[in-house]
Amino acid sequence: MVLAIPNGGVPVALRVHARIGGDFGILVVRKLHIPWNREAGFGAVAPDGTTVYNERVRRALGLGEAEERAIIDSELAEISRRQSEYHARDLPRLEGRVAILVDDGLASGYSMLVAARFVRRHNPAELVVAVPTASRDAVRLVKTSADRVVCPNVRTGPAFAVADAYRDWRDLEDDEVVALLQSFGAQRD
Repeated sequence: MVLAIPNGGVPVALRVHARIGGDFGILVVRKLHIPWNREAGFGAVAPDGTTVYNERVRRALGLGEAEERAIIDSELAEISRRQSEYHARDLPRLEGRVAILVDDGLASGYSMLVAARFVRRHNPAELVVAVPTASRDAVRLVKTSADRVVCPNVRTGPAFAVADAYRDWRDLEDDEVVALLQSFGAQRD
């Protein structure tokens, strides 16, 4: 079972799926965005409300409990919206299957970590994380919840952005993700 983490993970996961086959699905998770910097986060949340935190960043932010809860609720609403938009409400059966979580890369790794923990509760036979690029620290973090991490381009250094590993990288819009998924569905019919 290949599970794409939208938005950037969808085109990567479709290529993985084209190569290895099996079933395909979408797993929407969200970064817990820092209110004044939407590019940065202090953790991540899964569709069932499971959260993981980058405790160092969380402490430094000093957000109050109510403010933190509002951020989580906002991201859960966004997960629900995207699940509806991408027709990804029900997670396919994973028990006893190999689950391969795919994204376009791992910067901090917290979004993939929450995805892995969410999938782990569905009892896959094996949980594999597959990404084209990641920071060394993110790979170490995600390895704590995955059986294997496949990443051909592990970067070291004090700063890392997924976009740095691509010649042509940009954020995908919802309509682009929907078009990719519709094209994939048409090819399978």
